[in-house]
Amino acid sequence: MTATFKPMTLELETERLYLSLWKDSDASWYRELVAERGKGMPTMATARENIAILRNRATENGIALLTIRRRDEGDYIGYCGLIIGRSTLEEPEVAYELFQRVHGNGYATEAATEIVNAAVATGRHKLWSTVRAWNAPSFRVLEKLGFERHHSTWDESGEIVWSVREL
Repeated sequence: MTATFKPMTLELETERLYLSLWKDSDASWYRELVAERGKGMPTMATARENIAILRNRATENGIALLTIRRRDEGDYIGYCGLIIGRSTLEEPEVAYELFQRVHGNGYATEAATEIVNAAVATGRHKLWSTVRAWNAPSFRVLEKLGFERHHSTWDESGEIVWSVREL
């Protein structure tokens, strides 16, 4: 028997941040964020396609990656949300990526805390996160959110650490 979950709230607000569903106009900054990974910048067409896929998945699955915008500055600084990723719809992954220029300000923790609360509101009982073993800043965020390391898997790019949080 498959559990039934409420859809995730697609507009969230924290003290410093707005989280919301993707718009076509997000393609420019999304391209820049992807380029920071060091593997090239997607074309505008690819960025728009990816954004359309993210919006469609939100409708289909009831969970979403949301854009993060700072309230005072009004600028987009990344995304955070729930994805199926390497996990399942019943026990989704928390995912986040922020521009390097805003790292170290607590934004990932603030956004992800709100996403965990949104996951609780859907009726879910467990969340996962998968992080590359070298990504110490992401592990610090997960620790603050109450995630615990569970196990590792490996792929062509190296070790992936799975962390879990019971809700």
